[in-house]
Amino acid sequence: MRHGKKFNHLGRTASHRSALLSNLACSLIEHKRINTTVAKAKALRVFVEPILTKAKEDTTHNRRTVFSYLQNKYAVSELFRTIAPKIAERNGGYTRIIKTGFRPGDAADTAIIELVDFNELYNPKAEEKKATRRSRRSTKKAIDAPAAEEAKVEATEEKTEE
Repeated sequence: MRHGKKFNHLGRTASHRSALLSNLACSLIEHKRINTTVAKAKALRVFVEPILTKAKEDTTHNRRTVFSYLQNKYAVSELFRTIAPKIAERNGGYTRIIKTGFRPGDAADTAIIELVDFNELYNPKAEEKKATRRSRRSTKKAIDAPAAEEAKVEATEEKTEE
């Protein structure tokens, strides 16, 4: 009987399910957004949120714990180098699930699961930081600099002719 069993088995054995979730988590960390079924996305969210919380503190113990879940060196280094600094101030809810309709082949309900801090559409402050402000002063100096150099050259030429 299925009484009291809270998580989705996804129609797989325990080892197959853990391998599936590990591979989905590595893909999510690498690409920041993946397309999958709603059931897998919900199972992945439960699997990956504690891993992201562990990654916020970069210690050897946390790296080894995360590696035991992911089994992928590249994903662990990507997680601790690029993702952890961006999610440092967030207290949870690192992922977002967006339902995208039904798959034509088997009519499975699909969804996109993505990392919240890596979507530029929902984070306008990321684009604001990229814009650099240039003062007019620097452009004037750049324009006036060749003219000033020419004046110096002319003055030195006049001195040499005398």
